[in-house]
Formats: sequence, C-alpha cells, structure tokens
Amino acid sequence: MKKPLKLFSSRRKFVKRFSQGVGSSLLLPSGLALSQWSCATKSQQGEQSQEQTETPAKKDRLGVALVGLGSYSTGQLAPALQQTEKCYLAGIVTGTPSKAEEWKKNYNIPEANIYNYDNYDELANNPDIDIIYVVLPNSMHAEYTIRAAQAGKHVITEKPMATSVEDCERMIAACKENNVELGVGYRLHYEPYNQEMMRLGQEEVFGPVKSLETGFAFNIGDPTQWRLDKELAGGGALMDVGIYTIQGACYTLGEQPVSLVAQEFNSGNEKFKEVHETIEFSMNFPSGLTSKHETSYSKSYNYLKAEAENGWFQLDRAYDYGPLSGKTSEGEMDFPQIREQAVHMDAFADSVMNGTTFKAPGEMGLRDMCIIEAIYKSIENGNTEVDIDYRS
Repeated sequence: MKKPLKLFSSRRKFVKRFSQGVGSSLLLPSGLALSQWSCATKSQQGEQSQEQTETPAKKDRLGVALVGLGSYSTGQLAPALQQTEKCYLAGIVTGTPSKAEEWKKNYNIPEANIYNYDNYDELANNPDIDIIYVVLPNSMHAEYTIRAAQAGKHVITEKPMATSVEDCERMIAACKENNVELGVGYRLHYEPYNQEMMRLGQEEVFGPVKSLETGFAFNIGDPTQWRLDKELAGGGALMDVGIYTIQGACYTLGEQPVSLVAQEFNSGNEKFKEVHETIEFSMNFPSGLTSKHETSYSKSYNYLKAEAENGWFQLDRAYDYGPLSGKTSEGEMDFPQIREQAVHMDAFADSVMNGTTFKAPGEMGLRDMCIIEAIYKSIENGNTEVDIDYRS
C-alpha cells in the first residue's frame, strides 16, 4: 500500500441597490464541456489561453483590484496579496469613502486606482489593473464580472459564482467574448490538507472510496446581514458554506455527481424567513458511491471524511481559514498551514501570463450551480431524486 505523500509547500448589506442591469443577450457558446472534478481539461485550457489577448507589455506581476471591501477582502485577500509573487494589490472599488481612505493609507494605493460603483467601468482605461476580484454579495457577482470582462480585465469571482445557472453561462460567455480569463475563488484547490484528500481519493491510495460524508455549518449572527437577504444572497447556508461540501466530494472522488436527493429543515426562527436554514442531501456518482452532505446556519461542524477499501482518511477541520487538521488510518496528517488565497491568486495570475492551467475555472462554478439548482429542485419536488442537468 502506498503511504501518504508529504506536501512541501460579511459584507454588510448594501446601502443602495445598483440600478445598472446585466444585458440578457450574452449566451453560452455551444461546446462548453464539463469534465470531472476540474471542469476544464488541460487541452481546453490551452485553447482558451491561445485565444486570449496577451498583456500589452510583459509584466512580472499583475495588478489586482478588489471589488467590495468587506470582511473577506479585509481579513483574507488583502493580507494574502502582501505574500503573492505574481500579482499585487493595485486598486480597490468601494462605495464607502472612509474605507477608501483607510485602504489608501494602509496599502499605499494611488488615488487614481481607487474607484466607486459609479465609475467602475472606467477601470477599462487603467493599465495598472489586470485582474478584478469580485467580492460582493452573491447576486452581484454576475453583473460585476460581466462588466469587468467588457472592460477587458481578467476576473476572479467569489463563490458561489452566481445565483443561477443562466448567470454563470452569461459570465463565461462574456469572458470568452472579451478574451479574458475567468476564475472562481475556490481557494482550497491550493491548500495542502485538501490537496492530500484529492490525492488519497483520486489515486485510490487506500483502495476505492466506499463512503464519503461531509458537512459545513456555523451559527449565523446579525439577522440584518446580506446573507439572510434572499435578493442579495440567492439562498442560505447551501450557497454560502454548503457549496464547500459539493467541492469536497467532487475533488476527493475525481467525479461529478449524476443525481441527488435533498431535504430542508427549518426551526421557525424569523431570521430564516427568506433563506434555507439547514439542508441535508446525498449525491450519486457514476462509480456507484453516494456521498452524504449537511449544511446549516444554526449548527457548527466542518468535516470531510472518506472510508476506502483498505483504510480511511479525513479532515476534522476541512473548509475554513484554519488551522486545518486531518488524519488517516495510518496516522496524523502534518502539512504547513498556509494562506492559500495567496497561492490561489498567484496561480490565476500565472495562468493569465503564461497559459498555465488554473484549477478553478468558470466552468467549475457553472457545474456547482447546476448541482445547487438540482438540490433546490429536489426540495421543491418533495425530496425526490433529481438528475443533474449540466447544460453540456
């Protein structure tokens, strides 16, 4: 038997709604195939890179503008951009003047690289900005991604990629139409503990995986926050943290599910009047395995566990910002605790500059939204089994 290989290596609710809509004429070109866990094969990535317009002047590092300066940008992305080697924090977009001043001072951002939501499209004229990272409430991802693409900028959007399959398709189409790269903020593809789960599962180090269970939940606080607003969030715990469990199952097994069954649970708490509080679901894979999932805004758990023919492997703390932990039937996992956002953004910048494969392309975000829509459909249909339509 092979032994595990060591690796070396909220936002507040917006004060105003944005009036500018997204054009409905952008359609997904035919032939956008979804592969298994990566959703874009190396050859497909190569084709996309060849079509892509090269950076006018060769740069050693690409400038990143963060759109939305909430807790994730402040606590995770900005610090990560102090560690990146192939990209750097070049600009910001915020609707709060006090935040603009604070970030300008803290990160030495030029006044010319500070934007608000009214002059956002003027980013097209700024050569310092190569990549736009959309860190807004879920329902705003599509609009600001499409406008970034139309400005000729490469885009990373936070997860979930959007709040509907149709929006994901338009985002992909807009980026292809404007010859820019599109990535999703699935940082854990670059995190050592989760990479080990991928290796152990996909390489069948302990034999074929026979069962997989995973869950992610936390007790949500402020009842006025945007995550509990259906218009801004698009959904509840599933969209926010349950999506990690979809990712975990797919990248551990190296497969994408073909069907699923889901059920919701609601305690009757007023704060969950617009969004789902707790959802449990199971996904059926081509190999015959059925994974079990749970996610909630009123509980606390965070795990990814796999049982294989000749052993087991698991992460006891799987999906948050760490420190992560895990073990196998042969002993404890022991990997560096890293700021994976830095590695993730560097990988995206490298894909833009050098045509390398980025592990979390827009097609992966589309795949996950197809799965999420199937989960909601199963609930609406009385917890019945639903085939997943990948629109391929």
